[in-house]
Parts: sequence; C-alpha cells; structure tokens
Amino acid sequence: MELKKDSNAVSIDMLLIVHSEKRRAAQGAHMDSQADPGALLQRRGGFQGVGNGIRKWQKLEGNELYGNLAEKQHPQQPQVITSYDNQGTQLTVEVHPRDAMPQFLKKFSLAKRLQGDKNGNMRPRQPGGKDAHAYPWDRSSLKSMPLDLRQFEKLDTYASQVTVKSGLDELVSDLLQEAHSDLERVRAIWIWICHHIEYDVEAAQEKDRQAFKPTDILRTQKTNCDGYAGLFERMCRIAGVQCVTVPGYSKGFGYQTGQSFSGEFDHAWNAVHLEGRWHLVDSTWGSGLVDTTTSKFTFLYNEFYFLTHPALFIEDHFPDNKNWQLLKPPQSLRQFENNMYHKSEFYNKGMLSAHPETPMIRTVNGKATITIESCAPTLFMFMLNGKQEHGLLSLRKNGMKLDVYPPTMGTHKLQIFAKGNSDIYSSVLEYTIKCNYVDLGVRLPAELHQPVGPSWFSEQMGIVKPSHPDPIIHTSDGRCSISFGVEEGISVLASLHGDDGPITEETQRRYIFQLHREKRTELKVQLPHAGKFALKIFVKKRQEPGNYIFVFNYLLCCANTKVNWPVFPESFGNWGQDNELLEPLSGVLPANRNVPFKLKLHGIAKALVKGQDTWPLTLNHEGYWEGSCSTAGCQEVYVMVLENANHNFYSYILKYKVNAQ
Repeated sequence: MELKKDSNAVSIDMLLIVHSEKRRAAQGAHMDSQADPGALLQRRGGFQGVGNGIRKWQKLEGNELYGNLAEKQHPQQPQVITSYDNQGTQLTVEVHPRDAMPQFLKKFSLAKRLQGDKNGNMRPRQPGGKDAHAYPWDRSSLKSMPLDLRQFEKLDTYASQVTVKSGLDELVSDLLQEAHSDLERVRAIWIWICHHIEYDVEAAQEKDRQAFKPTDILRTQKTNCDGYAGLFERMCRIAGVQCVTVPGYSKGFGYQTGQSFSGEFDHAWNAVHLEGRWHLVDSTWGSGLVDTTTSKFTFLYNEFYFLTHPALFIEDHFPDNKNWQLLKPPQSLRQFENNMYHKSEFYNKGMLSAHPETPMIRTVNGKATITIESCAPTLFMFMLNGKQEHGLLSLRKNGMKLDVYPPTMGTHKLQIFAKGNSDIYSSVLEYTIKCNYVDLGVRLPAELHQPVGPSWFSEQMGIVKPSHPDPIIHTSDGRCSISFGVEEGISVLASLHGDDGPITEETQRRYIFQLHREKRTELKVQLPHAGKFALKIFVKKRQEPGNYIFVFNYLLCCANTKVNWPVFPESFGNWGQDNELLEPLSGVLPANRNVPFKLKLHGIAKALVKGQDTWPLTLNHEGYWEGSCSTAGCQEVYVMVLENANHNFYSYILKYKVNAQ
C-alpha cells in the first residue's frame, strides 16, 4: 500500500493476518500484544486526548518494544506506531524498508521469551464485573484486597536496598529473589521504584514532554508520572504479572479545589492483576511529594497508593476509560470534579468521613460547621486563610467539630490538619468557604488556640472530670469558677487572653486565682471588662524539667459593659498548692481601710499581714488564718508566713496593691 500526500512519499507495507475464530482466540493475544506494554505510557507526554480516545502517536524504536530484547541499533531500524482506543483495541503499524523482513513477524519467534499469564495469554484482559468494588466506600479497608503489611517487612527492607547493576532484566531478577508470589513480586517492584526513582519536576513542567525510556530512568533515576507508570508496567511484565498503564486526570500537584478537567490528561498510573482481579497502584505518588512553594521533590513513602481501594482511588484519579475505575457504579467526570477530595493522609491517619461532603461551603448566619469522624482519638488543627484564627475546634472521642466564622464576606480557604500517630500535623482536607454575611458579634480572640474545651486529650494529660464540659462559658457579672480533677504529680497553669483592654503579658495570669482542694483545682476568674477571652490551660509533670504544655482553652464571654474587675493578688513561689484564699480576692485594696483577711494555709507556724505596720493572723477552730490589716499610709500589703517555729525568717506568699488616696 502506498500513500502520496505531498512531495515526500512514504512507503508502508501492511501485513494483515486473519485467523479463524478458534485459532484467533488461542493466538490473538500473542499477536495483539507485540507492542511495548509501556508504549501508551511512552507516547503520552501529557496524554494528548481526542474524542475517540486515540492518543497522539509517537515513533518508537523497534528494539524498545521489550525490556528483554537486545539493545542493538540498526541503521535502518523499522519504526512501530501503536495506539489503543477506549475499548482497549490495539492498532500496530510497522514502517520498514521494502527489502527487509517485517520485525513484526520476527517477533513471533520471540514470544516464548515473554512472560504471560498462566494460560499463556499476552494481552491483559479488560476489567469486568468481578473486578468492580461498590461505591461509595464501605469503610472495610483502605486496600482492594486483604493485606497484612507486617508480612512485607522483610521483603520491603530487601527490595529497598537492591541496586541497579546492569539492565532492567537483572534488576527485576534481583528483586524477585525474596518474592514467592505474584503479590510479593508486585510489592518488591513497587517498593524499589518508590525508594529509588525521583520525580523530575522540571521535565514534568515542560510543554513538549519527552518519553522516558526505562533504560534512561535506570540511569538517571528520575522521571515523571509517565515514566513511573511505564517502568512499573515493564518490570511487572518481566516478572510475569499482568499490568497496564492507565492515563487520566488527577487531583495532584497544583490542583485547586473545585477546578474542572478537560483536554490533555495530566497523570498516569497502573492497574495490576492479582488473585483474579485488577488492582490499582500509583508509584509516582507512593514515592514522595512536591513542595508547592519550592517545587522540589522529597522522597516520602506513601503506603496509601499501593492496591488502594477503588472507591478511595477515584477521589484523586479519574481514568480515561471508566472501566478502569473498578467501581460499581462508575463515577462521571462531573462527579469527580464536584466530589470532596480527601487527601491520602486523611485515610492514613485514620479518618473515616467528613461533613459537608462537598469542597465548597456557604456560611449560614456567618458560620460554617465541619465535622470529621475518625476511627480513633486524633488531634486536629485548622488554618483559615493561613492563620489559626476565627474558629472553634473541639475534639471528640472519635473525631472533631469545627465552627468557622469568616471575618469578611467573600471567598476563604480553609485547611484542616490531623496528627494521628505521628508527631507531625498533615493536611487532610481543604474547603472553599463562601461567606455572604458577617456576624460582628462573634469576634473571637486572636489568642484562642485549638482545641477549645476539655476532651479525651486533656484527660490524657491529667485533667479529669471538669465542672464545665462545654468549650464556651457565659458570665453575666464577669466572674466564673472552673474546677477539675488533677492527677498526682501534675501542675496546672492558667492564663487569660483578650484582644482589648489592659491585659498584658505581665498581668494575664493575675485575673485568675488558682486554688486546690482535695485533688481538684479551682480557677477563679475575674474579667477586666466585657468581651470575649481565651482562658488557656497548661500542664506539666512536677518532677520533669521543661516548660508547661498547652492542653486546651475555654472561651469566656461577657456582654455586661459594667464589668470592671481588678486583678487578683500576686502570689509567690511559697504559695502552697493546697492553700486557699477566701478574702480579700481583689489584688487592689482600698486606701485608709481596715481590710479583713481569711486564708487556709498548710504546714506553717505563724502568719501575718505587713503594711505600714505588722498585723498577726490567728488560726481559728476551722483551720483558717484570719485577722485584719489597715491600709493607711502604705502602697503595698504583703501576706507573710513562718514555716518553722524555730526560725525567724518569714516568706512572702501574697502581694496586694493599695489604691492611691
């Protein structure tokens, strides 16, 4: 057959082989699979898409069709063009000199060197009903087949340490030394790629992306998603495991919440056939991540993308052929675009679900509420427009609740982070919040950190049975009393923070007076003015060095504009944990007045009050030290104690200011 399109004539020999149905059923797989199993991937360069699913063709050297064929170059090497349509039909055209034997025929004699399935079939079957998993996710497992990851520990260690000695065949042979099943073979290949191949950010961003040959990938140990998928497929084929490359759209690097997808495909991954079913893997995303600010790749192994449950894989992978979703029912592109995107760390850290289930939230009366359900207690934090402000996050035994109050109308970005079993908070969800109304009466203190209210975490840190289980406390007169049990050996520290008024770093603890009664701590709080305040609670083990650790805070609210409480008296180090102050509670005393004192002090011999003169306190039958002191002629008043009757040294425990005359 000869085609003349212009002055440059091209001569093409086409070989059409026709078999009977019976013979074609037996041999067709061998004939149809002679193209490179990674050819679709090698051609991709971004997967130029057209309506009928045919991809942009690219000439491939004949000896690149299989990893175990010789790498010998020929001056007039035949060229092979291969493509697939959406139904998996493969078309292969070979262009060669007229006087040369078609390489396509020669390769029939090499078919026995290629690994196939147990029936000798070379062409992977298309996914069918038995491959499909129910949608939505049934919460049974993150994987598409039962796995005990502990069984891979020895194999993972071995595979991650294998080095490239020569070519791909020898590498696969070395990897399979410790693999004794198809599952273990796939696992060894997956682990090696994820720990040795670096994502080539620069190459991925090029408009005309070049195909990555496996030999080049082994040499540079860098590639893009096309190369990852092609290398994984090639290595699986060498290992005798059916594997295909799947092109499609992804919610990966650079994805913006709610964006639409069209035109060229932006990603590629793999489907691998194990134990009678197809399963999905993405070695690109299993190997690490790209920093959005520096555009640099970092190796960070991610188990999530190995044999991922298809109902979870569809959240960020949309294949060109819906059959490769492996879902029943399959999802449409519009559903893919609109569905909530739970990042892999959402599931890695034990999250089960989140509400709302859409990526865009509209506020109701200036508020948006998000809840997350987890399979175990988990720590969370959030950022609204890059700051930990304008929200109330309370922890639950199995999840959290977050109320967000955007400070302005318009569009806002909400990020939610979870800690899980690691020491690092990871981003698990992102929402776009659209606010059309701002409630000016709900302005939260900037120092209100997360979480708010007691929870399983405060109990874990030694604070139990709180008098106020809710995170918000309303007070009409600007005063409140909060108590909770404290485990043995735990010290508690509290501080008050507001956005307005006279509260400074020096006085933020002076509006709180701490008392201890029978293994319970009481915090007496007096607000300096109306408004909203963050009451922060810190703890520390007494016998251990280091700083106090923030545990949680309460939100204190007071609408009474007449409130104007002074600070409490200043306490010193000798103020005992079990001491109790009944009066005076105000840290500022009136001038020229006789002020009564009543305290419960433990383990002391004598107590007195010192102003202009010294006034002794006496111990009554109820165990309280009481007496009075005149504030005439002085600016400060101190409570002092003598701990040992045999000594004459008194210690300061409380200090009061006296109002100017």
